[in-house]
Amino acid sequence: MIELVLNVLLVLTSALIVVLILLHRGKGGGLSSMFGGAASSQLSGSSVVEKNLNRLTVFTLLIWAVCVIGLGILLKV
Repeated sequence: MIELVLNVLLVLTSALIVVLILLHRGKGGGLSSMFGGAASSQLSGSSVVEKNLNRLTVFTLLIWAVCVIGLGILLKV
């Protein structure tokens, strides 16, 4: 039962991590600046929003890591 819960939580957090990382603002000359992201990144966004997005991403990554470690321990036994 707990293995199923951890598996479902792992899949959900994996998808959420992908979405959250894609929401982050580009920092340099990557693909975001190629399509006009550099001009719009100066005008939009707030430091509070970026901090909250960073916190949510780290929190989700911690949940994901706990699920991976938990599944590793459960499957080892």
